[in-house]
Amino acid sequence: FLWSFRIVVVLVVVVGSTLTLASGKFGIETWASLIRDGATLGSVYALIALGYTMVYGILRMINFAHGEIFMGGAFAGYFTAVALAQTGALTASVASGLLSVLIMILVAMAVSVGIALTVERVAYRPLRNAPTLVPLISAIGASLFLQYTARGFFGSGLYAYPNVPFLDATAPIPLLNMRWVDVLVVVASFTMMGGLYLFIMRSKIGTAIRAVSEDKGTAALMGIDANRAIVVTFVIGAALAGAAGVLYGLSFRQVAFAMGIVPGIKAFTAAVLG
Repeated sequence: FLWSFRIVVVLVVVVGSTLTLASGKFGIETWASLIRDGATLGSVYALIALGYTMVYGILRMINFAHGEIFMGGAFAGYFTAVALAQTGALTASVASGLLSVLIMILVAMAVSVGIALTVERVAYRPLRNAPTLVPLISAIGASLFLQYTARGFFGSGLYAYPNVPFLDATAPIPLLNMRWVDVLVVVASFTMMGGLYLFIMRSKIGTAIRAVSEDKGTAALMGIDANRAIVVTFVIGAALAGAAGVLYGLSFRQVAFAMGIVPGIKAFTAAVLG
């Protein structure tokens, strides 16, 4: 069924694109813009979606807090980028800029993983054997808690990522007019997705994750530590979401924002820190 569905989707895309091209409705520049933006945004969405699908595949539960985990990574990347910009690391050279981007991604991954592990331990693990509706409500509660926590600390304004000069330069790719940041997003996303595929399909813990996803009870009887497999799944999904937060921020700039207004906490913190 899945392969049939995939073939139908591909046929619809190919036939629809062919008919649209034949009609001459859009020019070459418009198509190039659509392909560029679609590849960039689609790569980021794919990283976020992988976290959702992995958690659902192993727990049969929609992790509503995953969007906030993505937001946590975006915030972590933003504050790291601001700190690096103040030292001049973002603009010193191409090598320095690439190293800075790597640091931003690693910090964002670490923060997102920390949030995900906390949510899994506090909100999900105690309800693992509860009826389906119970962990679902807990996931919604965790999502709201993280939203309003970010709202309290950061307010509701937009946070624009600092400029990284070499990433804004145009890459030598004909017709598409892609910036280097677009190339970075696509390459980094496909690299992480390829690495995840190899990890899940070729590693021992990846095999354990697939076994737990198929049948948690039987996997436990075969000596597989289901809790460990679930935790690793959360770690991988959160790491991908954190990286997606930074890539999205670098590509579209004004992305890291909290969903509310409590500026008094920020003012109080600034006053305490002098």
